[in-house]
Amino acid sequence: MKTLTLLRHAKSGWDDPVARDFDRPLNPKGQRAAAMMGRHLKAEGLEFDHVLASPAVRVVETLAQVATGYGCELAPHWDQRLYLASAATLLDLVHELPDGAGRVLFSGHNPGLEELVLLLAGANALRASVAMKFPTASLAEMRFDVAHWADVKPGKGELVRFTRPRDLDPTLGPDYK
Repeated sequence: MKTLTLLRHAKSGWDDPVARDFDRPLNPKGQRAAAMMGRHLKAEGLEFDHVLASPAVRVVETLAQVATGYGCELAPHWDQRLYLASAATLLDLVHELPDGAGRVLFSGHNPGLEELVLLLAGANALRASVAMKFPTASLAEMRFDVAHWADVKPGKGELVRFTRPRDLDPTLGPDYK
């Protein structure tokens, strides 16, 4: 059994005058959401053998805030290929994962993360929620009945968790005034 958890970066700041998209930092709401997601991961007992993440500033800051909420460092492996990666590229990265890692966290960007969930997960109510929207700082967890990451196939995953920041704190939702 292999477990893949996908964490989209938290809300970034568009008001910050950075030259490159890669350098956009989190905004205050994103910082709160990421720390809350870290506390949620800890409360749910989620642990990871391997963490792979985009080196974009907003992902680096998301994982730093998640680690603060989680209570320990996640020790990510930064991989440029995750920056704005397509679902096909992400699936290639899944297939390259070390078989000794049973529980893996990917942190990166949309639309690739959402498309990967929709590609890999079989139909269920959670998949329908992801198809509606995979908001910033959201978390999706999928399980695969395989011994090797190279054997992960489209439609064969079970989406067992989909948590959005607003599910944990309504003030983190888009409609909160």
